[in-house]
Formats: sequence, structure tokens, C-alpha cells
Amino acid sequence: MPTPMDLSGKVAIITGAAQGQGAAEARLFASLGARVVLTDVLAEQGRAVADSIGAAACFVRHDVGNENDWRTTVDTALATFGRVDVLVNNAAICVNRPLVEQPAAEFERMLRVNLVGAFLGIQAVVGPMTSVGGGSIVNIASQAGQQGLSGYSAYGASKWGLRGMSKVAAIELGPLGIRVNTVYPGMIDTPMIAHLGVQRGPGGHPGAPLTRVGTPEEVADVVAFLASDASSYITGADLTVDGGASAGRIPVTG
Repeated sequence: MPTPMDLSGKVAIITGAAQGQGAAEARLFASLGARVVLTDVLAEQGRAVADSIGAAACFVRHDVGNENDWRTTVDTALATFGRVDVLVNNAAICVNRPLVEQPAAEFERMLRVNLVGAFLGIQAVVGPMTSVGGGSIVNIASQAGQQGLSGYSAYGASKWGLRGMSKVAAIELGPLGIRVNTVYPGMIDTPMIAHLGVQRGPGGHPGAPLTRVGTPEEVADVVAFLASDASSYITGADLTVDGGASAGRIPVTG
């Protein structure tokens, strides 16, 4: 009997899958029966993750901001596994810097990877998804796409933009059977936040009601749900995975 999040028969493209959330998503998808195309600019690490998964996975070196790379990725998915059912736009870069100190080129680079990359990905998979009757696109945004966070002007702009684009994509692609939803992770224990020196376990994230940082696997569970038929009547939705951090400030006592 299939599990509620059974992904058997589905083929997924997951960007930024060499580490962190993307790698966790790829491993979970494969364990649920999917075949997975992992992409990243970190080729050695990405191939290692794909190799660890086995025959259900392959790796493509892929700059998400490059339109030709998207063609190669989709062509590889079709040639290797025969179809595309799911796209997870997970790849992102982040630099924490005050707005007045941020070079324009750095700002534009983050928009190119985090927002234009997802735009190109959506365009690239619409045809293959439509040919098999539909599919699911999951865009990975951030708590910075729901709240203003000091020092994250470029990153926040890209994630707020992703939020808006996801809504429009859900409206326009719904009639084709393609669902588009957005996930908003908060502080998750990945290489992207390693420089912050956060502590794992209870008390490591006092700004969240659950008091701890999240794990990549906790984000992957939500992404798998949105990729699966268990969420077949959900599109244009925002799912927050941040331990409650965006609910509001925790009062200081004592």
C-alpha cells in the first residue's frame, strides 16, 4: 500500500542538491520511490550525493542562472528517466551585508541565482510536465521572504520576488495541471548558516518558539509532501518551516 507521500514513478529535478536541504530532499525523494536529477555548481559533492543514492539518481553540473544549463538538465532528465514530474528550485546563495555597503554586482548576482534561476527552471519544465498531464513545482524561499531581516536586502529581495512569482505561476499553470507552492525555511542547520556558529538542540535558537534550529530533513519532509499526490489540491500555498520564528517576537522575561 502506498505511503501518503509515495513518489513512485515520479521524476524530480532538485537544484542545489550537493549539500544541505537539497541533498536531504534528494535522498528522501529516492527513498519514497522517485528518480532524481541532482544539480549544483559543486560538481564533486553533487556527484558524491548522487552516487550514494544509486541508480535512482544522476547528477548534472548546473548554473541555475544559465538558460542553456537548464536545457541540458531537462534533456538529461528526459534521456535518463523519460519524464519530469517535479521541480524543486532549491539552489540559492546568500551574503549578509548592510544595504548601503552592498555592491550592485553582488545584489544582482543573488537575484540572478535565487530568482531568475527559479524563473528559468519553471519555464524549462512546463513543456515536459504538460506532456505527462501535470506536475509539481516547489520553490524554496526563506523566512527572509516573509519578514524584513536586517542585513539581507538582496537575499530578501530575491525571496520576496520568488514569493510573488510563485503566486502568478500557480494561477497561470494550474489549468495545465501544474501546481506551484512555496516553502519558507527559517534557520536550518545547513552550510549556509555555518558561519553564524549556531548551536544544535534545544536552546540553540531562542528566537523561535521551538527554541532550536531546524534540520534539512524537516524541510525535506514538507517538500516531499508538496511533490506528492497527497497535496493534489494545494497550489499557490505558502508553507513556513521555521520553528515559529516568523509568528512574532518571544517576550523577554526576568
